[in-house]
Amino acid sequence: MEVLVTGGDTELGRSVAESFRDAGHRVVVCGARRDELELTAKELDIMVVKGNVGRFEDCKRAVDEVQAKLGPVEILVNNAGITRDGFFHKMTPEQWSDVIHVNFDSIFNMTRQVIEGMRERGFGRIINISSINGQKGQAGQTNYSAAKAGMIGFTKALALENAAKGITVNCIAPGYTDTEMVRAVPEKVLNSIVSGIPIGRLGKCEEIAGAVSFLVSDQGAWITGSTISINGGQYMP
Repeated sequence: MEVLVTGGDTELGRSVAESFRDAGHRVVVCGARRDELELTAKELDIMVVKGNVGRFEDCKRAVDEVQAKLGPVEILVNNAGITRDGFFHKMTPEQWSDVIHVNFDSIFNMTRQVIEGMRERGFGRIINISSINGQKGQAGQTNYSAAKAGMIGFTKALALENAAKGITVNCIAPGYTDTEMVRAVPEKVLNSIVSGIPIGRLGKCEEIAGAVSFLVSDQGAWITGSTISINGGQYMP
């Protein structure tokens, strides 16, 4: 199957793409950072497409390029995400809009490009990568938490609209995972976060990727509209 993973210029996106490649799928990753995309292309030997998923035109161009070279996208993983943290009373319009565009608008921008084809073919798998902070909230992340919470509602509604067309739409809400985004947190703060995780460690990218693989597999075909929390027991909705 043809798989498109956004945020392929991140460690998590790369791990998800690698799991699909190893399973025999044809995989393309999309991202905005050229150097990181080139690293992904080199390490995984897969197709990459540069673009800003916060812009509808970039997403259309990316999907058109993928489908012209590989065929229709059958599996979409909306993984792109950024942070622009700050307390709301000091947050700038740019901090707000940057995060909303990349983390939330992107799931419309990218999914809109593939959903009609999926409906026509009677098959599709869409996975949206949310966050623990979209479930419980997080001080200093009103923008990020709002976008990730919105993703959960989007998942439920889109699942209802498309279940009869053979399309499943699900969400994964990872907790704090060992990625560059989390490692950028000050050490004292990170140690405090880890101490609040019952399992006692950060998550691993391959653990999140494993859940993605399950949701798109035949064994996961009866799951739609769900949000799977993978957070080491830190938050149990």
